[in-house]
Amino acid sequence: MTQIQRMGVVLTDRGSKYAVSGAPVRSRDEVDAVLRDLKSDKAYAKATHNTWAAILPTGALKADDGETGAGMVILRMLERAGVQDHLVIVTRWYGGKKLGGDRFRRVQDATRAYLDDLGVVS
Repeated sequence: MTQIQRMGVVLTDRGSKYAVSGAPVRSRDEVDAVLRDLKSDKAYAKATHNTWAAILPTGALKADDGETGAGMVILRMLERAGVQDHLVIVTRWYGGKKLGGDRFRRVQDATRAYLDDLGVVS
């Protein structure tokens, strides 16, 4: 099983909390296994959204998990950074106030924190 790197909560905005996690993956089965492992933690299972993206040898995959457009934000950042075979998951716990367009900036901020931690120039 691939080891998940969990950075935990990296930022908050108007009550919403954002965490970022990820792991090396090479297939859809590995993506699903990492997501299952992450959600085995009750806090992540109860999160409002676990959005993610990965660029695999078979192509790009992404999921919004109810946060429309967030998967594409992560995917574009992975493409720009040239990161392949790696799953990045941005988790949001909704804080009660809508963020509007700022929610995309928070997804970008969380993804950037993960890429920075990987040592990737984003």
